[in-house]
Order: sequence, then structure tokens, then C-alpha cells
Amino acid sequence: MDIQTKTIDDILVVNLTGEINGRNAPEVQDQLLPLVQPGCKLLLNMGGISYMSSAGLRTLLMLYRQIDAQSGCIALCNLQEMIQDMMSVTGFLDFFTSFATESEAVGALHECENQ
Repeated sequence: MDIQTKTIDDILVVNLTGEINGRNAPEVQDQLLPLVQPGCKLLLNMGGISYMSSAGLRTLLMLYRQIDAQSGCIALCNLQEMIQDMMSVTGFLDFFTSFATESEAVGALHECENQ
């Protein structure tokens, strides 16, 4: 699992590559949760994620809850079709806004008004 970050204006973009499974989900969580700050805008670029287990979904849900509690905004982009289908069927896309490209997601996050 590889996690790289960059900043575009006031948006923290996290590029994820590999698989998020029961074995590495705690590590992913340990790396992502400290990125959450009050009023943050976080974009997870999921284009490099080839597989996500239920442990990965739990990690994303925990991240969403932390960002929501800090009045921040989060978006996903570049979801592989299989992962997008799984997130849709399980209701996870009710929590996350998903975009086809990073630039679309960045544009939407620029418009995001923190609560």
C-alpha cells in the first residue's frame, strides 16, 4: 500500500495505490486520520486502488466521521468500477461524493462550504 499526499490550494489530495484489506487497513487508518484538521478539505484519489475489503470500507467510514466531526469536506475520485459498485450497493456513496477525475473533485471541494 502506497500513500502519497500533495496540496492543491487548500485541498489535501491523497493518492492511494494498492489494496486496502484487513491486513493493512489499520496502517492506512493510522496514516490518514492524522491528516484530518478542523475545516479540512480532503480528496482521496482512489485510481490506484485495485481491491478494497470491508476493513477498507470501515477505514473510509471512520475517516468520513472524523472529517464530519471537524466540519471538513471529503471527496473521492477515480474509483475503479468494481469498487464504485461495491460502495454504491453497500450505501457508502451516500456518505462520499465521488468524481470521475481529480480536477472535477478539486473544483467541487473549492466550492465546499465547511459547516
